[in-house]
Amino acid sequence: MKFPSTADGDDGDPGDVIIPGDLPDFINNLPDECLACVFQCLSSGDRKNCSLVCRRWLLVEGQSRHRLSLNAQWELSGFISSIFTRFDAVTKLALKCDRRSASISDDALVLISLRCRKLTRLKLRACRELTDAGIGEFSKNCKNLKKLSCGSCNFGAKGMNFVLNNCPALEELSIKRLRGITDGAAAEPIGPGAAASSLRVICLKELYNGQCFGPLIIGAKNLRTLKLFRCSGDWDKLLEVIADRVTGLVEVHLERLQVSDPGLVALSNCLNLEILHLVKTPECTNDGLKSISEHCKLLRKLHIDGWKTNRISDEGLIAVAKNCPNLQELVLIGVNPTKVSLEKLATGCQKLERLALCGSETVGDEEISCIARNCVALRKLCIKSCPVSDHGMEALAGGCPNLVKVKVKKCRAVTSEGAEWLRATRESLAVNLDAPEPENLDASASDSGAQEGVHENLRVAGRNERPNIASGRSTSFKARLLTGRSLVACTFRRWSSFGGSSRNN
Repeated sequence: MKFPSTADGDDGDPGDVIIPGDLPDFINNLPDECLACVFQCLSSGDRKNCSLVCRRWLLVEGQSRHRLSLNAQWELSGFISSIFTRFDAVTKLALKCDRRSASISDDALVLISLRCRKLTRLKLRACRELTDAGIGEFSKNCKNLKKLSCGSCNFGAKGMNFVLNNCPALEELSIKRLRGITDGAAAEPIGPGAAASSLRVICLKELYNGQCFGPLIIGAKNLRTLKLFRCSGDWDKLLEVIADRVTGLVEVHLERLQVSDPGLVALSNCLNLEILHLVKTPECTNDGLKSISEHCKLLRKLHIDGWKTNRISDEGLIAVAKNCPNLQELVLIGVNPTKVSLEKLATGCQKLERLALCGSETVGDEEISCIARNCVALRKLCIKSCPVSDHGMEALAGGCPNLVKVKVKKCRAVTSEGAEWLRATRESLAVNLDAPEPENLDASASDSGAQEGVHENLRVAGRNERPNIASGRSTSFKARLLTGRSLVACTFRRWSSFGGSSRNN
């Protein structure tokens, strides 16, 4: 196939493509709509290449492209008309600028809004030349906007209120480092405006005065998801008002937030809550978690990062086990559960399919054995920075009948041989290991080469492939694991250096 030449004054059909050997061009008979469907199945790079085939393909590819991402430096302004003449059906637009460069200005954004009146999603990143006035004009022209994401921009509360008043279909709002919001009592409150009924998701990140969004959250009657990350101020009182007015919340994320048990008690009034993330909220204790578990019985996903404060322990986890039978996913980071709470979770939450235990000083071989015996529905298990050894891997070989994936990271006493044996014993199980090889292991020169091969195989196995393992080698390892002393002694030496983990021997 060759491209048609326009230099010779070809006045033929702009879709004509010259086919060697006078073969019929069946693609040229394909309707534009079908050709557009083919383009939509291709990657962005392949679509660009296809647009060079002929003028018809160029036209169809441009008219069928609904998603566009542009480098929003100020030089873009001179090309806006030509870009959106070709891509006149864009509904999802991302404008991203380098933080060290000058971005497009209000005039450019307004021009884009005039050419993209069907826009439903807009993402702005580091567009620091945009002001409240420009955002206001944009919102007047793009009233069908459903999703707005802004990061590191300089406009403020006035611009946000323009969007909320002019875009009644807005469903999702994500704000990160909005620099134009004034500080203290002078901050203009941001209300829901015309989007009060349509908003479903609000995400606020790294806002110095994020509480000026309080009226927006409280007024979003049908809000389902609330995510608050690293926003300053005391959020307990505001959460009390939010939980009283917005009772339909299904998902809540609280990360590095000044919130304590009164805030969690308030959230427990959201009886439809299914997903809760408590990440580095050191003032939250067992009491707050117990209140959540006693009232939010639909809880499906629970993530807790205890930040090594040890204020959430067996007591809170046992309450979850007792009251949340629908729990399917549990992630514990910096929390120290024992066999007591893990056994309760296994028996009380029989739908538990995904479990992650990270940075715990109490999760050792005994706790892993407890999980293996009792978590019959478990499909995915992640263990990171815990005092677990090869004996824990052996326990997994005979338990958790539905287990399909085990990920072990930074567990110093788990060796590549332990993971290798587990993989050989349960061939259907994907085992991903990220751990250093134990020191002082006696091995001949040939064994050293084999160890290097094991490391290479494990790296490949991390990409959904299992290395081929000779049965004789796995049998030899199992015998050494059960009867040999050199490997066990080395394992215990590694445990002793882990700190506070020798209790699990």
